Amino acid sequence: MDKLKMHSPDITQQNIDKLLELFPNCKTEKQDDNGELSIGVDFDLLKQELSKNIVEGPQERYQLNWPGKKEALLTANAPIAKTLRPCREESVNFDTTENLFIEGDNLDALKLLQETYLGKVKMIYIDPPYNRKKGNDLIYRDDFTGNTYEYLVRSNHIDSEGRQLESNPESNGRFHSDWLSMMFQRLRLSKNLLADDGVVFISIDDNETHNVCKLCDEIFGEENFVGTIIWKNVTDNNPTNVAVEHESIHVYSKSILNLEGVWKSKLSEIKDALEEVSDDLNERFEDTEELQAEYTKWFRENKSQLGPLDRYKYIDKGGVYTGSQSVHNPGKDGYRYDVLHPVSGEPCKQPLMGYRFPESTMRGLLNSGKILFGDNHDKIIELKVYAKDYADKLSSVFELDGRTGPYDLKTLFPEAVKVFSNPKPVALLERLISFVMSSNQIGLDMFAGSSTFSHAVLKLNATDNGLRKFISLQFPEIIDGKSKDSKLALEFCKKVGMEPLISNISKERVRRVGKKINEERLGGTFLDTGFRVLKIDSSNMNDVHYRPDAVSKDDLFNQVEHIKTDRSSEDLLFQVMLDWGVDLSLPIRKEVIEGKEVYFVNDDDLIACFDKDIDEALIKALAAKAPLRVVFRDDGFVSDSVKINVEQIFKQLAPATDIKAI
Repeated sequence: MDKLKMHSPDITQQNIDKLLELFPNCKTEKQDDNGELSIGVDFDLLKQELSKNIVEGPQERYQLNWPGKKEALLTANAPIAKTLRPCREESVNFDTTENLFIEGDNLDALKLLQETYLGKVKMIYIDPPYNRKKGNDLIYRDDFTGNTYEYLVRSNHIDSEGRQLESNPESNGRFHSDWLSMMFQRLRLSKNLLADDGVVFISIDDNETHNVCKLCDEIFGEENFVGTIIWKNVTDNNPTNVAVEHESIHVYSKSILNLEGVWKSKLSEIKDALEEVSDDLNERFEDTEELQAEYTKWFRENKSQLGPLDRYKYIDKGGVYTGSQSVHNPGKDGYRYDVLHPVSGEPCKQPLMGYRFPESTMRGLLNSGKILFGDNHDKIIELKVYAKDYADKLSSVFELDGRTGPYDLKTLFPEAVKVFSNPKPVALLERLISFVMSSNQIGLDMFAGSSTFSHAVLKLNATDNGLRKFISLQFPEIIDGKSKDSKLALEFCKKVGMEPLISNISKERVRRVGKKINEERLGGTFLDTGFRVLKIDSSNMNDVHYRPDAVSKDDLFNQVEHIKTDRSSEDLLFQVMLDWGVDLSLPIRKEVIEGKEVYFVNDDDLIACFDKDIDEALIKALAAKAPLRVVFRDDGFVSDSVKINVEQIFKQLAPATDIKAI
């Protein structure tokens, strides 16, 4: 019976195999570190194969290089003996949800996901550390983790105990090199996960924007550059001689040839329909009251088909329009002045945080008829927004006040606001996702942080009844409460009995988003607002490969029991799913058959039993279900004869079943 290898793919060996398929004459034998012969590549000959001239030594070439690049490539390709352990108590709807929240080093997570999600992810969003030379922003440790942990100490992001320090100082000689190595590893692995028509969005500021493009040109190919979106966010996060009021979002595709047509939002057709109705009614009716009455009649008959554009219930000579609360200033105090009601002459009620426009801008909006008033001055004014101005193409310039990000978080989770420095607005991620991901595709957030990406996915699904799925990666950074910005979050964690970790704050936001959406959708269709929490940990298997002089008595006992004693059957199940490339979000159920605990993944896609003393009665019962795959413990059978008969029983009852043991 074949055994599962129980570790992530050896990408180095896969690359060597591909090279030798192309250049079989470059195959050679070499001695490994133990003096044993192994197959290798004659790199001198390979160089000559790829050259039109005689190769005498290194030649100049156009490339991005930095100290540590080779080490970063080696680290990216190296396999790891780790696994994902399920955590039901921190999950929401564990058995039925198709969303994943993976807690741990995102580099490890990307490696572990290589087989299961190879070519399946439509969109990857990366909001990495911005590597600022100045400032004292709170940088959560997820920005640099795992094999780049040493980077944090070198670059003064953290001390030797993992506590946060200031941002990477300009005086550090490896300022760019370490950042490049960190990103290089993750981008190489993320490319493998992208679908053929998949895209990656990378948010970055000016400090590393040029390096991001060079990295992506090398990894994805410059021909697969889709474009750069400039997000005009108003907020100056890094004061210099030039007030920086924008960020870049670079977009690269797995293959630009596989991108079909022009990206448009799903609401594009609805918008076109509203414009057609507006043009038709404006031609037929001159009187404004008649115009509105006819449109109201049409609107009531078609409202159920308008989706999120069902707010556009008014019409005038300018077209169909709605009122928007865009006059509000989000996050902090804005402008204060009086706007008089046209009927009562009294000052209208002001937004809680004031107006977002100065008084001169407001006068211009009033003069152009862009302000909507309520029946009396007790109602806050609104901004008139026409359907024809609704954005249905992904423009290269997008204006959205950056202060809405903290406001989104504050309204949902006020205790978390000070933990994250300038979290992205939900509207920003909604916009990107809505143009790229259809209703049943997967999006991955490499640096989850405050969980804005997953918030946006759930909100979009609630809007259009979509089935988009998210995979969020987040490192469990400790909130120590030493800075004034993290004290509030630490107090909250203690109050509710939550371990003070950034990842816990991230998960709690998603829980609150899901709860809020479900409360607002009472009686509506089912919406998956849950998530399955998986935590990166060491392998479930004991390491039984030791040199004779390194074996202790305890090691001998470990070799008798090859599975770690603190691991559950469900832990083993998820490592098997990883190793076999089975979707980690598939539904799981547990049954007791013949007195043994049996797991069913997606009904009969995979059946697993990790109990001991398995007899032929159980084997026959499982074989009768004709699963695609079945797995047992290697030492789980009641006798050697039963173990030998497993393949024969399945050959008779379910010949197509793939049988494995751990």
